[in-house]
Amino acid sequence: MGLPIVYHPQYVAAIPDDHRFPMPKFKLLYDKLLGEGIVRPDRVFEPQIAPYETLELVHNSEYIRDYCEGTLDAKAKRRIGLPWSPEVTIRTRMAVGGAIETAKLALEHGLACNTAGGTHHAYPGYGSGFCIFNDIAVTARYLRKHGLADRILIVDLDVHQGDATAFIFQNEPEVYTFSMHCGANFPSQKQASDLDVSLPVGMEDDDYLRELGLRLPDVLAAAKPDLVIFDAGVDPHVGDRLGKLALSDGGLYRREMQVLSTCLAARIPVACVIGGGYCKNIDELVARHSLLHRAGSELYRQFRL
Repeated sequence: MGLPIVYHPQYVAAIPDDHRFPMPKFKLLYDKLLGEGIVRPDRVFEPQIAPYETLELVHNSEYIRDYCEGTLDAKAKRRIGLPWSPEVTIRTRMAVGGAIETAKLALEHGLACNTAGGTHHAYPGYGSGFCIFNDIAVTARYLRKHGLADRILIVDLDVHQGDATAFIFQNEPEVYTFSMHCGANFPSQKQASDLDVSLPVGMEDDDYLRELGLRLPDVLAAAKPDLVIFDAGVDPHVGDRLGKLALSDGGLYRREMQVLSTCLAARIPVACVIGGGYCKNIDELVARHSLLHRAGSELYRQFRL
């Protein structure tokens, strides 16, 4: 049937483009996936906008209201790092809906990939690092609340630690957080994940993949998850402006194949979000993000999902 993906049309032009957070990449990624036959149009799903009550599974109601109504104070807006607009509000609520939809599709089909998501720096009461609401954390809580999954593993391979996600689930053993990131990168104050692997600046493909290969099987054994949520940030790439690691395109593709094949071989469904990526060359950035969907499409066929 083909890999199911989730696409968010409301992402397009919601935020003025700049090199830190280039919004056209979402539409360009979608066009690339369809144009190159990586996914089929009939396997594309559009998410719903997350209601306040869903966001409140993680976030404080006052913060949700202040952000969505545009009354958040200037300091809090600066901490997020993105301009506010009504369009951005819709976009970020749909991002949460998209992560939830991706997880539901993964539970149904074994594997599903988002074309956005990975806002792992958003805390219950404030946003940070270009992240407003934590789509990963809300999704995990939503699945548990509605009885769709009891145990969830978050595999966060964005170059930046999934600090807010770790904080949110620090007292919830049913949600296991694993973050493998550059130790010298943002955020300066790390939180305690269930497992943190701090990598040195400049680590290249083979060392990175060896480290991941050593850790992932043990993490799966410890977490015993009903679902894996995979944050496949491409900012570990050597060409990323905010990364500090040195993975190649080939290294990223091998990483995606390694994570997905390890989970699928253990019969564990995987819901993927694209995470961070910061590059002035939009075509290069889109190509890096597409590696997740290329790997997912290939393994969807191999495992006959």
